Amino acid sequence: MTDLIDRIRLPFRKDKESYSRLYKILGFYPHNIQFYKQALIHKSTYKKGEKDSRLNNNERLEFLGDAILDAIVGDIVYQHFEGKREGFLTNTRSKIVQRDTLNKIAAEIGLDKLVQSDMHNSAHNSYMGGNAFEALVGAVYLDRGYSYCMKFMKERILNQLINIDKVAYKEVNFKSKLIEWSQKNKVIAHFQLLEESKDEMGGSPVFLSEVIIEGISCGTGKGYSKKESQQLAAKEALKKLKRNPKLIEDIFAVKSKRTAMEEEPTAIPELESNTVELEVSSYKKQEDKNTVEKQEKEDTALNNSDFDLSDISYKQKELTKEEIIAAAEAAAFEQNA
Repeated sequence: MTDLIDRIRLPFRKDKESYSRLYKILGFYPHNIQFYKQALIHKSTYKKGEKDSRLNNNERLEFLGDAILDAIVGDIVYQHFEGKREGFLTNTRSKIVQRDTLNKIAAEIGLDKLVQSDMHNSAHNSYMGGNAFEALVGAVYLDRGYSYCMKFMKERILNQLINIDKVAYKEVNFKSKLIEWSQKNKVIAHFQLLEESKDEMGGSPVFLSEVIIEGISCGTGKGYSKKESQQLAAKEALKKLKRNPKLIEDIFAVKSKRTAMEEEPTAIPELESNTVELEVSSYKKQEDKNTVEKQEKEDTALNNSDFDLSDISYKQKELTKEEIIAAAEAAAFEQNA
């Protein structure tokens, strides 16, 4: 009923052409068209010294739309694929909301032609459509709420432009595919950021990433996010691996050398227990020898003692007990005299 009233009032409104264009895209008329106008202004229109022009672009709406789009598509995917696990649902959602998909959607509905921009010949132009689509979702959310965002995505996008089942089972995550290949073949692959700069026209950050497999550079990619640059680097690497058998040979040659070094057994050091035992044995023999010599000296000293009672013991059979005692006392007396 609201849309019917809006359609009746349309001839009396200003910006009839803008309302009509948005209706063709959305399937309903905006309440506050200012949200949608802002969603179609690219930040490249900013002019120094112009009051509030820095905020009069679609960046904030793009931020909001990105979050709303994630929630809506996640809701739709969850309901559509009953029983599927979290990993599958996450992967499917990411395929639908990724930049390339949103760019194609924007082109299909003619949104890219409505974006206001001062950029004429820049590679970043190809991303303005997807960014504007996110901003459009943000505008719909502010203007009509979550339910209208859901209605727009279901009726105008997924039902007409995207086969959700086909998208779900199509492999487009090049980074994931490359990592899976490397793990399966037990080769070491990693990504590194080579450069971060700004593009010439809009001042947007640009990232240059490289994928390295077993120390060999296999691909580079440049994008307006680290994730995008890594995806493009992985895509290039996969193409090279498929078309260049020599590259695969080089990778596995390095792997073979690395694994051979890692798997080479380490020599177990000798404990030299025999030497230790011999040293202990020699020491013990020397100790025993010293003990014997000491005992011999003590015996000699005892034998040479002036206090010698051998004559007393020797004569025990001939003397009585009283006589032995008397002889001993006499000998002691003589020693102490």
